[in-house]
Amino acid sequence: MLKQRIITAGVLAPMTIAAIFLLPLKLFSLLVAAIFLLASREWGSLVSREKRAYILYPFGLVLGASLIAIPVEGIWLSQINQYVLGMLSAGGLWWLCCLGLVLTFPKSAKLWQGQAWLKGLFGLLTLMPFFWSLITLRSVNFYHDPQQGAWLVLFVMLLVWGADTGAYFTGKSLGKHKLAPKVSPGKTIEGFAGGLVSTVIIAIVAMYGLAIEADKQLLFIVAAVITSLASSLGDLSESMFKRQAGIKDSGTLLPGHGGVLDRIDSLTAALPVFTLCYIAWL
Repeated sequence: MLKQRIITAGVLAPMTIAAIFLLPLKLFSLLVAAIFLLASREWGSLVSREKRAYILYPFGLVLGASLIAIPVEGIWLSQINQYVLGMLSAGGLWWLCCLGLVLTFPKSAKLWQGQAWLKGLFGLLTLMPFFWSLITLRSVNFYHDPQQGAWLVLFVMLLVWGADTGAYFTGKSLGKHKLAPKVSPGKTIEGFAGGLVSTVIIAIVAMYGLAIEADKQLLFIVAAVITSLASSLGDLSESMFKRQAGIKDSGTLLPGHGGVLDRIDSLTAALPVFTLCYIAWL
């Protein structure tokens, strides 16, 4: 399993980085839309295994309607597009609600486990802000410095990957106390702490690499820590929904990793949260 994970990651990582830096904004948006649709189909497994394919239609319609309403190349024209800001704010509120669901699981499951429409809504609140935060962050200052947004996207991904790696190895070597045993029994408090330490190290290095202004450096570190905490919540929330659905992985598309949703679960929370912090503070 570990060998498969390494091989898959070794293939996906350079392809992802190349797409972030080399694709024109419209093609990049189409790629992210494809990821959105694949993840949507997998979310259908969390709603109903028998009807999982059908969830593509409402999710695709909502995405298509948003793309008609919001021009991809006009997100940052004079100021942030208000529809995008509303979408990201809804995502931020959703993750605050999701924190409550995770902390009170399995009691909280009584509210939604038998409600297919509600689980579908949870999926939209997870994936739509993810889509638009990724496009918004990639398009930062696009017409003056096309690579600035790409570096910001890569930074968030490195935060998530670094936190995951730090948490994995710290948890394996030192982990004794369970973080959320009712949601994800394998995660430990020691691993969580190791992930946060990795986050701070990555943020300090990136702070100088991205030439963050001195008066905003502390805010940048705080934004990185909040983003890392959000990424853990994204991971735990998918684990919660999978546990309720009785499945181990959301799909089988990525050997050693499961499905697309398994691979982006942390990013679905990290990207909207960091983008909101960027808009508000940076």
